[in-house]
Formats: sequence, structure tokens, C-alpha cells
Amino acid sequence: MKSIDQFYINGKFVRPHGTEIFDLISPVTQSLLGKVTLGDITDTRNAISAAKAAFNSFSKTSKEERIHYLEKMHDAIQKRKPELIEAMVMEYGGPLQFSSASTQNALDSIAANIEVLKHFDMERKIGRSTVMLHPIGVVGIITPWNASNGFICSKLSTAIAAGCTSVIKPSEMSAMQTQLLAECLHEAGLPDGVFNIVNGLGSVVGAEITSNSDIAKISFTGSTAVGKTIARDGAQTIKRITLELGGKSPNIIMEDANFADAIPLSVAAGFMNSGQACTAATRLLVPESRFAEAKILITEAVAKIKVGNPEDTDTNIGPMVSKKQYDRVQSYIRTGIEEGAEILTGGPGHPIGLEGGNFVKPTVFVNVTNNMRIAREEIFGPVLSVLTYKTEEEAISIANDTVYGLAAYIQATDMEKAYRVATQLESGRVTINGFKQDPMVPFGGFKQSGLGREYGTYGLEEYLEPKAILY
Repeated sequence: MKSIDQFYINGKFVRPHGTEIFDLISPVTQSLLGKVTLGDITDTRNAISAAKAAFNSFSKTSKEERIHYLEKMHDAIQKRKPELIEAMVMEYGGPLQFSSASTQNALDSIAANIEVLKHFDMERKIGRSTVMLHPIGVVGIITPWNASNGFICSKLSTAIAAGCTSVIKPSEMSAMQTQLLAECLHEAGLPDGVFNIVNGLGSVVGAEITSNSDIAKISFTGSTAVGKTIARDGAQTIKRITLELGGKSPNIIMEDANFADAIPLSVAAGFMNSGQACTAATRLLVPESRFAEAKILITEAVAKIKVGNPEDTDTNIGPMVSKKQYDRVQSYIRTGIEEGAEILTGGPGHPIGLEGGNFVKPTVFVNVTNNMRIAREEIFGPVLSVLTYKTEEEAISIANDTVYGLAAYIQATDMEKAYRVATQLESGRVTINGFKQDPMVPFGGFKQSGLGREYGTYGLEEYLEPKAILY
């Protein structure tokens, strides 16, 4: 059993002031993996003070210096990549194939920020005036448990690129992963106070970060409900806020699509990260004229998906992160049945032989209408809702009929038509034929999927405050 009783504040691993203990439970076996000491307001304020003091000098560093720090950060994480993957598999239950990709995404986000910074002008001439872009200040970084280190690396590397210092509150459920990442960042030799990490509850550490007047900006990834609280409470001190929130992403299979390829790909997109992904394509829209064919292919595709030990290289779906999350997903499956949707495959309960962990049967509902809760609310598990449409216009209407707008997907052979549909979808990202990740282009949501953007130049500008000098 691992005991995590240190935070990282002002360049050192320190003992917490807080005393509350949180148990880390294996999602695979329900056994105790470790215990983590949670921070309190004192720990959080200490971290904020360290970041504030470090900002005075770090904000004045050159682009070249910050690029050097990012390169060291990248190299230190790359060196321990296998350990970081292993920790994600064990603590979170992420399948090995996803955990490997997620860790690579973390590295790619740092590399992307290096490239962005190389070509980014912090001072620009506009007419006869000059616009200077200043680091915004101390950034509060609050991250969830479903890709913990990936979120920390993307947000922290952006803050460093901008010349900001940070206080990081990861999910308390990711403490083992965070501890290992902190060791990597310490080895990178970043200046004292540039990043600080406090494990703790959102209601304690997160609330202090949100309300503290020395925090200039918050970058949060998590649920829409919590995002609304952060936006409300952060407004008291006029914080700049970036929110990457929930999603109920549509995936439109066009009538001309090659269903033999599009259906397996669409099922995988719906179940990505064991369904615990804000970008998961959980609403599958198929043409009514090909619905019978789609049902056969969906059933065949799901039958090939392996649910099981996340350490196995061929596992596609691992356990839910916690018993609470397992119960949430089960509740939604029961709700779908009560609402009159038909289970095509899967259903309530554990898969046979996996009763000891938080494992869910990959479940597909058909005969779903877009007013059902299973089609409107983010479930965060391997549950896919299949809806039908008659025309292209109806498909677009169904896709946009949601409070969310984080991601959307289209499967087609006619690229011109697919692009035309993509331009009409109310979503921060639209991917045609597959699931693609590009850390150079903006990521964020329309509507209640968030505020602001991350990645690339758009993401970097969220950490900078423009000042115009007129003469």
C-alpha cells in the first residue's frame, strides 16, 4: 500500500498542514491501493503565495528561457513514460492502450506549446500603436480523474509558455499519478514556485483557488455543474476563466458511408476511455434507410470488444474509476429501459466473471429519441444511444439539439458533403472519418460545454493580457 503524504510547494516536497485522509481504491479489485493526505486552506494559501512570489521573476523570462524549461519538462516526462502509463492503468483503471495514448498526448501537448511559442509574437504593431501581451498572473489549474496527467501537462505547459506560475489541484483520486508527475517536474529543474501541487477536495482546495484574489485565472476541466460554480465564484474577483466541460457528442453516419468501416469505428468512439470521456461519441445518428443493417453491424462490433483487466494489451474497456461511477452508469442504463429505449446489446450488471470490480457491460440502446435522458445527459460510461434520421437536415437538427457542444463526428465517403455538414454543427471540434487529436488547434466547447479554448495559439492567448500603447 502506498502512502502519499507530501505536496509540492515552492520547489520542494513538503508535509501537508491538512490531516484528512482519502483512500485510493483499486477499480479492478476494490482493494486498498493507498492513502493520500488531503490539503486544507492553509496548504492552498501556501501554494498560492509561492506562485505569487515566483511570478515576479518568471513573468520576465524570455521566450528562449521558457522554451528551455518546456524542453526539460518534456524530456523528464519522456524518461519515465512507462511508469506514468503503469500508474494510470493501476490507479484509474484505464486500459493499457488508452493510457499509453493519453500519456503520449501529454507529451505532445508540451511539444506543441514549444512550437507555438517559437513563432508567437508577444509584441505586435497595429497601425501606429503597439500591443504587448503580458502573462496574466498566477493560474489555478483544476483537473479531473479521467486523464489526469494529460490535463495537467497541457495546462501547465501553456502557463509556462505564457510566463505564468501555477497552483494545481488534481483530482484526489489521481494522487499516485500526480505524485509521479511531480517527481518528473521536479527533476526538470523548473524554478521554485513556478508550479505547485496540492491534493485535496474541490470543496476545500478548489474553493480556495476559485475565491482567492491572488489567483488571476482558472483553467478547469470537469463537469458542467462544477464549472458553473467556478464561473460564479470566480466572478467575485473578476478571474479569467477557461472551462472545458461536459459533452454529449453526436456522431453522424452519412448514408453514403462505408458501414463496414464506419460502424466499428463509431462504436469505438462511443466507448473511448471506457466511456469516461467528455468527447466520447455517445449519440450515434444513422440513416433510417440503413438502420437494420446498422443494428447487425453494431452487435457484431460490440461482440469483439473486450472488457477486462486494463493491464492486458487487448482490453478495450476497463472498469469505471469508482463504485460511485459504476452506480451512476447502472442508474442511467435502468433509466434508458424505463424510458422505453430498447437494449440492443449489454444491459444492467457486471459482465460475467468481472463481478469483483467496477466493470460495466458495454451497452447500446436503439429506438432512442432525442428527448430521453440517455440521449441528453452525460453518462460517462460505455453506453451508446442510437438515433435515426430521414434527411441530412434532420440529422443536423438532432445533432445540435443539445445543451452541449464540445465535439462532433461525421462518417462519410463524400468529403464535400461531410464538410458541408461539419460547418453546420454547433461544436468546438468536428472530426470527419475517425477520431483525431491535434494539439495545435483550439479545443473547447460551444454552449454549456465550456468557455474559452485550449491548445495552440488560441490556448496560449487565454493566459495573456493585452496592453495597448498608443503614441
